[in-house]
Amino acid sequence: MNNKEFKNLRISKEMLINLNKIKYEFMTPIQEKALPLLLEGKDIIGQAKTGSGKTATFGIALLEKLNTKIFRIQSLILCPTRELAEQVTKELRLLAKFTHNIKILTLVGGASFGQQLGSLRHGAHIVVGTPGRILKHLDKGTVNLNNLNMLVLDEADRMLDMGFIEEIEKILSYTSKEERQTVLFSATYPIEIIEFSKKIQKNADFVKTENIETLNKISEYFYNSNNIQKLQLMINIFSKYNPENCIVFCNTKVQTDILAKELQKRDIDALALHGDMEQYDRNDVLVQFTNKSARILVATDVAARGLDIKDLSMVMNYDLPHNIETYIHRIGRTGRAGAEGLAFTFYTEQELEKIIDYKDERKVFIDDYELKIKNNFEMKPKNITLVIEGGKKDKLRAGDILGALTSGTILKGNNIGKIDIYDRQSYVAIEKDFIDLAKKKLSQEKIKNKKFTVWIL
Repeated sequence: MNNKEFKNLRISKEMLINLNKIKYEFMTPIQEKALPLLLEGKDIIGQAKTGSGKTATFGIALLEKLNTKIFRIQSLILCPTRELAEQVTKELRLLAKFTHNIKILTLVGGASFGQQLGSLRHGAHIVVGTPGRILKHLDKGTVNLNNLNMLVLDEADRMLDMGFIEEIEKILSYTSKEERQTVLFSATYPIEIIEFSKKIQKNADFVKTENIETLNKISEYFYNSNNIQKLQLMINIFSKYNPENCIVFCNTKVQTDILAKELQKRDIDALALHGDMEQYDRNDVLVQFTNKSARILVATDVAARGLDIKDLSMVMNYDLPHNIETYIHRIGRTGRAGAEGLAFTFYTEQELEKIIDYKDERKVFIDDYELKIKNNFEMKPKNITLVIEGGKKDKLRAGDILGALTSGTILKGNNIGKIDIYDRQSYVAIEKDFIDLAKKKLSQEKIKNKKFTVWIL
């Protein structure tokens, strides 16, 4: 008998059938340690990195606890970013497929408050959201937590870093500590998290998993950038390694915009992502980066967590992170699932005192180097994104779009990349040599007996 099989847990037959259907056969280390405790109703404080399976850990537990006959909010998951909230919601819906009666809502800033209000009027069992927007609903009386039995703080350390402590405490004032099960997940555990746990949890069990193998597959390089402009150094590194994709981290929103524009001037395809952007702009950027229509994402730390970006070749710290924890979060985006990753960090003479904290035997520090840029070097994306002004509300599915593109043309399935379908829009990655053909075809023909406006992003 394999103790890591989900069937050894005290969970419903329907949940087991669904887990089998979605290919969840064996528990990850965090699931193996935390799920039995959560199913017993215990509070836990879990340390696990992004990609460790923690969403399924608390997702299975809260779904098993759910009473679908009570159409009230029974579970609340707080996330530091909109992107993470959407990612968590997506996985919860996958886990909840064993019954059609579970309603899950996402309440995040940057989205229409009125639309959220309309959705809430129809009721919900589970709410996933960011602290600011959840608190706004609570203050206006549009969210009621009287029936809450599980509260999850996902990436709690990040929420504290981002200054959400006051909002979280106000949200907690709307709930009963004695009646709720409280779950904290975090990649790191500074003293602030330990103290916060004592305030909001009841005799919490500490659960920790190690992920040394993945960490060792990240090659970490530190460059003293005093003798060369950071921008030129970065381009030289791109020229040498030519990564398929890369996140470049900056410490300020202004710097992300400036750097992305400077890279674009040098024929390096780059997009900026930061917290001041409108939600539709953020969606456009993330869709293009994840579907390989853009190779470089220049971002503030809001992008360090919660982005569902697989197979990231490289991370670059254009600005030295403020602390070790932030550094770990940043480079943890690459080298995932056993893949090899590259992480580059720039520092100046003025930062020498800080850099001492980063030194260990795994990292390579470089003062003298010669990185020659290749002639006519450029970084262009494999794909270009096509936007269809129709989505879930129009009952569009990926298969409908794929069929419309490939029927009666030279376009094949392997010329078409990731398809993202939202409520009112759909995004399709097309190999750049075929983008004009794809646009012309979808502009002239119907999808599911309806014509949609189509444009290139």
